[in-house]
Amino acid sequence: MPLTRMSSELVGRLNAARFTYQEVGRTAGSLPPCYRHLQRGMVIGSGAEAYSAASAALISWQAHLRAGLRVSASTATAEPGTVVLLSAGPSPARISAPCRVVYVVNEPACCGFAYGTLPGHPESGEEAFLVERHNDGTVTFTITAFSRPATALAKMVGPLGLLIQRQITRRYLRALAT
Repeated sequence: MPLTRMSSELVGRLNAARFTYQEVGRTAGSLPPCYRHLQRGMVIGSGAEAYSAASAALISWQAHLRAGLRVSASTATAEPGTVVLLSAGPSPARISAPCRVVYVVNEPACCGFAYGTLPGHPESGEEAFLVERHNDGTVTFTITAFSRPATALAKMVGPLGLLIQRQITRRYLRALAT
């Protein structure tokens, strides 16, 4: 499924929305207490070419698309302030997750972004996606998140929500592996 461009009406509504949590940007440092914490990573390749390809794919929403999510975004690449609507599942039971990009990392050996949840997302919190090239040439992809249930349904499914988050995280990680 390709990336779709978000309607200007939805962009305006999501841009006006407030984050559903207070600790905006905290995936870049110490994770806040009172949330579930997740950090998973894996080696996805080696060398400058693997890093370049993975970085370009990540920033253009390919980790999400290749993981099987529908992605509608206000910009073709993740930029600070970009709003994105992620969704999964069949139409009558589709779960939607609106987010806004909080920060972008664009350094010679580290590339990625983090987004935070907006009203309507089943969870409340933030998730960061980073591709790094290490001194030995190894390229890793790391996902760091803090979250807690935000909707009655998410609270009701309890531990199942955590299992779903872990499954999606594994799909994201495999999506960029070369």
